[in-house]
Amino acid sequence: MNVFVAGASGTIGVPLVRELVRAGHRVTAMTRTADKQAMLEALGATAVVADALDSNALARVVAAARPTHVIHQLTALPKNGMVKRASDLAGTNRLRIDGTRNLLAAAISAGATRLIGASFAPFQAIKAAADVDEAAAAVASLESQILDASARGLIEGIVLRYGLFYGRENPATRQMIAMARKRMLPVVRGDNSLLPVIHIADAVAATIAALDRPVKAAGQPLVGAVYDIVDDRAVSMTEIVTSLAEHAGAPRPLTVPAWLPRLLTPYMARVTSMRVSLSNARALADLGWRPTYPTIREGLSQTLSTAA
Repeated sequence: MNVFVAGASGTIGVPLVRELVRAGHRVTAMTRTADKQAMLEALGATAVVADALDSNALARVVAAARPTHVIHQLTALPKNGMVKRASDLAGTNRLRIDGTRNLLAAAISAGATRLIGASFAPFQAIKAAADVDEAAAAVASLESQILDASARGLIEGIVLRYGLFYGRENPATRQMIAMARKRMLPVVRGDNSLLPVIHIADAVAATIAALDRPVKAAGQPLVGAVYDIVDDRAVSMTEIVTSLAEHAGAPRPLTVPAWLPRLLTPYMARVTSMRVSLSNARALADLGWRPTYPTIREGLSQTLSTAA
C-alpha cells in the first residue's frame, strides 16, 4: 500500500511509520517542522513538511504522494505529553476540526480509497465537563466529518478511539516515571476512577490492522465504523500510579486528599477521575486485532525495564 501519515512525528506517528515500513508499505510521513525530516527518512519513509491547517500546502503534498490510504494522527500536544490544563489542547482542537476537514478534502482529491482517523476513547465521558467542552466538541467533529464522508461514499472512513497511551515511547509515561521516582506522583485518597488505556505498540498494531480489512467484517460494515482501541480492562488512576512506581523501581507513592489536586490542577484532576469502561470486542471481531498487552500491568512489566 501507499500510505500517507499525517502527524508522523508525534507520539504514535513515529512507531506507526516504523512498523508500516517494516510491513513493506510505501510511506509518506508528514511533519510540520523541517527538523523532523531526517528522523522520518531514517525510518525508511519519504518525509514531507506541511501544516495541516494550511489547506493548499496540505493538498499539494498529499496529491504528490498519491496515497491509497491516509492515516490521521494530527495533534499538537505539549512535548512531555502531559496535558495539565484545557488550554494545552487548543492546538489539537484546531487540528481535529480544521485539520480533519483539510485532510479529508486532500485525501479525496488525491484519490485515496481509505482514511483512518485517530480519536480519543474517553471523550464521551468528558463532553459534559465545563472546562473540556471544546476538546470534546473537537473530537466529535473529527469523528462526524470522517463518518459523514464515508456515508456519502467519498472515501472509506474508519475511526479508531484510542485509550490513554502508555509505554516506553510515550512522553507522558516517561514524565510520570520521573515524577514517581521523586515521589511527585501521588495517589488520591478515595480514587474511584476507571480509565481506558492502551499500549502504544498495540495502538499501532490496531491502526495497521484497519488498513487492509475488507469493507465488511463479521457480517457488518467495517467502513464507517468506530472502534474502541483499549486494553482488556480499564484501570483506576491509583493502579496506573502504583504500577508505574513498581515497575520503575520508585518509592511507594504518597497519598493525598482529593481536594488537593482539584485545587492545584483542576483540569487534570477532572480528567484523571473519570469513570468510563469501554470494550475492545468489536475491534477484536472485525479487525482481527488483539492487544499484546491485555492490561497495563503486563504492558509495563514487559516494556519498561529499559525505560527512562
